[in-house]
Amino acid sequence: MAEPTRPEPTGARKRILDTAYRLFSRRGIRDVGINEIIATSGVAKATLYQHFHTKNALVLAFLEQRESTWTFALVDAQSRARGETPEQQLLAIFDVFDDLFADRARFDGCSFITVLLEMGPDSVAGQACIGHLETIRGVVRERAERAGLSNPDGFARSWHILMKGSIISAVEGDTEAARRAKSMARALIEQHRATGEGAAPVSR
Repeated sequence: MAEPTRPEPTGARKRILDTAYRLFSRRGIRDVGINEIIATSGVAKATLYQHFHTKNALVLAFLEQRESTWTFALVDAQSRARGETPEQQLLAIFDVFDDLFADRARFDGCSFITVLLEMGPDSVAGQACIGHLETIRGVVRERAERAGLSNPDGFARSWHILMKGSIISAVEGDTEAARRAKSMARALIEQHRATGEGAAPVSR
C-alpha cells in the first residue's frame, strides 16, 4: 500500500506542525494547549490560526503526519524491507516493534490508540483515529491476501489486536512484548492457511 501524496508543509506551518507532533505524541491532546504550541513553535497566534483555524484542524493534521511517519515510513516500509515474502513481511512488523520498543527515547506508544481513548470514538479526532487504524489493518490485509491466507479481513483484525496489545504492553514496560506477539502471530498465520497444501513453513 503506497503512501498517499500530500503537500509538504513549509515555513511557519511546518514549525507549528512539528511542535504539535512532538507535544501531542508524548502527552496527548487535552494536556497540550494552543498557547503552549504558539510559545514553543515561536509563531504569532494569528499565524497559527492562519494555517490551522481550530485546534481540531491541527490535531487532524498531526494525525495525518503520524500516519505518514509511523504507519508508512516505519511500520510498512521497514517491515517490507526486512522480508522477502508476504509472511516474512508480516512477521517483520514485530521485529520493527522490538527495535522500537527498546528505544525508550523514541518510543511514544501509538497516537491513534491514545487519542481515540482520550477523545472518544464519536469525536472528530476519534473518527480520524479509527480511519488511520483501518489504514494499518489495510497494510496487513494486503499482505495476507498476497500470502493466500484465508479470510484476510478477519486475519487483519486479529493481527491488529496483537499489534495493539504489544504496544500497550511495551508502554507498561514489558521489554519482551514484541517477541511474545510474534510467537502468537506465527500461530495465527497457521490458522489462516487457505488449504494447508504445499504451504511453505512460516519464517522463524
